Amino acid sequence: MAKTQMKTKTNAKTTITLIPGDGIGPEVTEATLRVLEAAGAELEYDRHLAGAEAYEKLGTPLPKALLDSVRRHRVALKGPVTTPVGGGFRSINVELRQRFELYANLRPARTLEGLPTKFPGVDVVVVRENTEDLYGGLEHVVVPGVVESLKIITAKASTRIARFAFDYAVQHGRKRVTAVHKANIMKLSDGLFLDCFRKVAKGYPQIAAEDRIVDNMCMQLVMRPEAWDVLLLENLYGDIVSDLCAGLVGGLGVVPGANLGRKHAIFEAVHGSAPDIKGQNVANPLALMRSAIMMLRHLGKDDVADRLRAAIRDVVVRQKIRTHDLGGKATTSGFADAVVAALQR
Repeated sequence: MAKTQMKTKTNAKTTITLIPGDGIGPEVTEATLRVLEAAGAELEYDRHLAGAEAYEKLGTPLPKALLDSVRRHRVALKGPVTTPVGGGFRSINVELRQRFELYANLRPARTLEGLPTKFPGVDVVVVRENTEDLYGGLEHVVVPGVVESLKIITAKASTRIARFAFDYAVQHGRKRVTAVHKANIMKLSDGLFLDCFRKVAKGYPQIAAEDRIVDNMCMQLVMRPEAWDVLLLENLYGDIVSDLCAGLVGGLGVVPGANLGRKHAIFEAVHGSAPDIKGQNVANPLALMRSAIMMLRHLGKDDVADRLRAAIRDVVVRQKIRTHDLGGKATTSGFADAVVAALQR
């Protein structure tokens, strides 16, 4: 793990905050909890509602009890939460990241053999700055019909996320960090981000440092995704490019995600809540299971993480058991059953 994120080594039972989410969230969360128990994770859960369901029942989409729980336990596992489009309450994901200063969004995108994808050999890690840029939500109406949205980029946040990316590269045997930007057009904001990246890179001579313009980077990823290593991006670009990278390796249903700060960490599936298939037992729990593996490593439970990772690979690669979105016939619970059986073997 990068040195900027808290990591607790313990074999004792650990309590974490659990946010099942809404839509398919409770289903994929339940499947993930089953495999964590079978793997011997030794976890206890402090459950809390968030989003639309919390708003309906408690009058707020982000209850104080949930915030207190994350503050107390410092680690959370979160299912997908619906964000209203074009109105309604603010994104729960963005709010949590800013409340707990979870400045680094870490999204590995690696090819898992046997999954339906046109791009073998992909192993890209997206590091996304999580706290500023256009996601600050600073918008206002100038005059009717004209809206201004402010893009905030600071040297503090840009330097911090660049250090995280290089620390991650060093600690995980990576060779290259590529900063992705639009400094040819946004010469001050993206120019500041790029300047901070270059200054930080001087402290890591063992890691190759380069930069790409974001539109060119998207083209390069589609043409030769296997050529890239660690990508460092501002918030908006990181959101878009990380989804692109997920599409290269099978989709959002298979890619894990972590939001990391100095004191707190939230691990989540990065896909949406898919309310159209809620309750049908067809959702893919793989993304949240793989996010849970990242969480286990963060907690110092590497042996458990290794067991769960091996069991998932056995199910997906050797047994070829997959959910509908990956061309298979397994249900949500059926996929969890297969992983539990692999762990028991």
